[in-house]
Amino acid sequence: MKPIKVAMIGVGNCASSLVQGVAYYRQNNSSEGLIHDKIGGYGAGDVDFVLGIDVDARKVGKDISEAIFAAPNNTTVFMPQVPQTGNKVIMGKTLDGVAPHMTTVGDKGFILADAQEATKESIIAALRDSGAEVLLNFLPVGSQDATEFYMECALEARVAVVNCMPVFIASRPEWEVRFRDAGIPIVGDDIKAQVGATIVHRVLSSLFAARGVTVERTYQLNTGGNTDFMNMLDRQRLGSKKESKTEAVQAMLASRLEDENIHVGPSDYVPWQKDNKLCFLRLEGNQWGNVPMNLELRLSVEDSPNSAACVMDAIRCCKVALERGEGGALIGPSAYFCKHPPQQFVDDLAAQMVEEYVAETPLAAE
Repeated sequence: MKPIKVAMIGVGNCASSLVQGVAYYRQNNSSEGLIHDKIGGYGAGDVDFVLGIDVDARKVGKDISEAIFAAPNNTTVFMPQVPQTGNKVIMGKTLDGVAPHMTTVGDKGFILADAQEATKESIIAALRDSGAEVLLNFLPVGSQDATEFYMECALEARVAVVNCMPVFIASRPEWEVRFRDAGIPIVGDDIKAQVGATIVHRVLSSLFAARGVTVERTYQLNTGGNTDFMNMLDRQRLGSKKESKTEAVQAMLASRLEDENIHVGPSDYVPWQKDNKLCFLRLEGNQWGNVPMNLELRLSVEDSPNSAACVMDAIRCCKVALERGEGGALIGPSAYFCKHPPQQFVDDLAAQMVEEYVAETPLAAE
């Protein structure tokens, strides 16, 4: 089987973890750390990265295998020797993809390349010339205009999309119908982590509901030291991120909470944490006899590797859809792998929907 050809918008920490992981699984032929070993016959090593798009001077012009280790990337290096891909990172189009404060913080932020910015025509040509089948959107939170620019390019170039960030495309009917009419699959929006803050919060919320405990209040506070958390210091860029994470939790509660009783979202940037993310969860509820109880949890994870398993599965689901000639939002994969899908389902049902989708013949409904 030929490898799946993948292009990436943004060659940051998430891209670094994903590219390292493909090299790792290709070398080790292991299924450890994966949600699915095979999807559609494709393993985690069956991906070729054919194009990177970025605007940072330290990445543009470099082979993808080198660019993933360039500053300001600071995720864990678990595969230090990634083979050359033979494919370089090209200059993209900035638009709102870089917050102004991110260009004033030296090596910890962006250093904009002085190369001529891309046009819609040049990005479409690059996607076509690379042979890319799936495009990953790793743009920073708040990149509304930039995301819509690249989605237009993907539609024109007829490339499937995994929208890993919280600008709503798959979950907006006016965008989803365009992908469906074009016969182009999309998984989105806002990728979940393998075992991260949102999925843990959802599971605990479902547990409370299943055991008859009424949730009265809940919060999720997160800190980190990567460029994602630095970018989110600009609170004006957080609207869709907070909505995505909050709705992912609200969907699992027995009764929807008033806005003042739920707080889900980034809290602060702590430089020395680098790509480590600390999450503090609290749920307060009432059980038998209206007696109060509460639960507190602390979660520590490397943020970018934590998303890679979900991205890898989403890539392979898109490839399956391409082979079947299907377009539009992939409902089951989007619900299982993303925080803000077109339709929310409890995670057990979403997992079953993925299994049914990737099976050669649909599983019998229970």
